[in-house]
Amino acid sequence: MNVYLDHAATTPLAEEVLDAMLPYLKEEYGNPDSPHAYGRRAAYAVSEARDRVAKTLDVLPQEVYFTSGGTEADNWAVRGLGQGRAVVSAIEHSAVLEGSKLRKDGVTILPVAQNGCVEVARAQELINGAGLLCVMAVNNETGCIQPIEELSALCKARGVLFFSDCVQAAGSQDLKKIAGACDAFSLSAHKVYGPQGVGALVVKKGVALRPLVAGGEQERGLRGGTLNVAGIVGFSVALERAQALREEWQKKLAILRDRFEQGVLSALGDEVRVNGENRVAGISHMTFRRGGTAFLNKLDLHGVACSGGAACTAHSALPSHVLLAMGRSEDEAKRGARFSFGAHTTEEDIDFAVRTVIECYGKK
Repeated sequence: MNVYLDHAATTPLAEEVLDAMLPYLKEEYGNPDSPHAYGRRAAYAVSEARDRVAKTLDVLPQEVYFTSGGTEADNWAVRGLGQGRAVVSAIEHSAVLEGSKLRKDGVTILPVAQNGCVEVARAQELINGAGLLCVMAVNNETGCIQPIEELSALCKARGVLFFSDCVQAAGSQDLKKIAGACDAFSLSAHKVYGPQGVGALVVKKGVALRPLVAGGEQERGLRGGTLNVAGIVGFSVALERAQALREEWQKKLAILRDRFEQGVLSALGDEVRVNGENRVAGISHMTFRRGGTAFLNKLDLHGVACSGGAACTAHSALPSHVLLAMGRSEDEAKRGARFSFGAHTTEEDIDFAVRTVIECYGKK
């Protein structure tokens, strides 16, 4: 038996999403910037997709900019929004942490508490004189939900732009509510059963955004390059579907996550620790006393696919910056395992994963 428990890294493509994409991968292959009928049909598909995304998020179509995914959207936001210093939470995706270093006016790191959540009072101290605050809606390693609405109110009161990486939040949080709180936010299709290689940056009307890619007039002249029509269509359908099903998904995943954690904790006790509080239902991040890369590889060989944390740093030997920010030691931060569950995960999958974790952990 093989069980996939790495949905926080990527999700399988939904059949209805693939069906929506297929025409633009085959017969409707026109470039949306071409002046002929092929191009006009492609441009219309992009326009429809933009409208669908906007309606799903309750934003204006002209506020939606399509990108190659969350990493590009994050980079664009932290490099293209606001003037002056940026304040960035210590648990952000590396796209935000590394991208923000390219700002001319510097970066201040916002610490988090040991429970994995940003403290609003600490943010209040640090944003004075800043131009941008960056705090993700849901952490991609621990699944901890951040206080987006409180931080938004803080920024509005002080005239600071607020950006949130919502890539990991799209399948679990109410994006309309988040959209109302943010000046800008990023999304990625492949976290919500859409295609890889496409996402969006949403920037509210009236918020200035500097160009990202020169060389074309696409995306209102701010991001050059031929648009990924099939990907954009698939993204719009996947996002709409995810928001419609998110409550149903969360109820199911909460039961599965609790079943998994109870099974592992009851067997291993003090050998394992669950990281974070106020978490989304689909992620269980654990630190094992004898964890690390060898343990993850052993799980893989025995049929359980999971990860140590963010997929983009999966091949790094460095400790998790998220766990370090939560006050864990370097050794502890190297011994994490993230199990993330999806719409097709079953109780049978969970029970197999629990048995496999226990068996593999016992094999030294």
